[in-house]
Amino acid sequence: MTNPLFYAKIILFGEYGMIEDSQGLVVPYSFYKGTLKFSDSDSEFEKKSNFHLQKYADFLENLSLPEQFRLDVNRLKEDISNGLFFDSNIPQGYGVGSSGALVAAIFEKYSFTKHDPESISKENLKNIKAVFGEMESYFHGKSSGMDPLICYMNLPILIENKENLDKVAIPKEEQGKGAIFLIDSGITGETGPMIQIFFEKMKTEGFRKTLKEEFIRYNNACIESFLKKDMNPFFRNLKKLSHWAYEHFRPMIPESIFNIWKKGLDSNAYYLKLCGSGGGGYILGFTKDYEKAEKMLDGFQKEVIYRF
Repeated sequence: MTNPLFYAKIILFGEYGMIEDSQGLVVPYSFYKGTLKFSDSDSEFEKKSNFHLQKYADFLENLSLPEQFRLDVNRLKEDISNGLFFDSNIPQGYGVGSSGALVAAIFEKYSFTKHDPESISKENLKNIKAVFGEMESYFHGKSSGMDPLICYMNLPILIENKENLDKVAIPKEEQGKGAIFLIDSGITGETGPMIQIFFEKMKTEGFRKTLKEEFIRYNNACIESFLKKDMNPFFRNLKKLSHWAYEHFRPMIPESIFNIWKKGLDSNAYYLKLCGSGGGGYILGFTKDYEKAEKMLDGFQKEVIYRF
């Protein structure tokens, strides 16, 4: 049997807001993927990955997970000594879940109890997410477990609040003029420092107030109208959300993106938002007319992820 592929993920809505109980909408992105394999060459990449897996296995050995989610770390270590590595084209520091895919792959292969993503109950989703948070804390210090969960489920997930999440169907793609796309900022982002900035901002009452009263309201309204495929209110709230981020998430917006962010707001040809924690990596774009937006964003590397 070939090893399953684990896809990257994209947070369409909810970056930072989810920390403060906003809704979130996260979707798998199959352009990037990773899988566990045994090395048959001496390539630098494979050796490095194998070395990192050794260190990670030591960490997992000391992790006490609930009975039904326990991992066969001995088998994992044996496989690592036989050349196991994580073969992935998911870019690191781009906000698309590189460590999440690895965590999902290890859980799927080495969990004593097998779980079927299709039939996992809403209650169990919460438990698995908590386990993934523990497993991913090795990479980020503190993790919600959301990235590995999306990679593992390979289904769109709606985060209702801190406590509840559920599988959700997003509207079927159509070959229309509209698109959701990624723009490459050309630099790598680091999650830790960006989250630090966010928590610093949260210490001021004014920021907390505008986050709760404006950002979260626009964010949740975008999710609601997108899932209903109600595009007029969707773009109306999206503009507010993009404008709010331009005002309040300045440090998280890569410098190379400032001008085109504002250009989108001024022209209404497209709207941009952060993809993950920002600071670099990808930026998300939304437009009713991709051809027009593409011309205006000439010189930037873009990838369409959804058409409507």
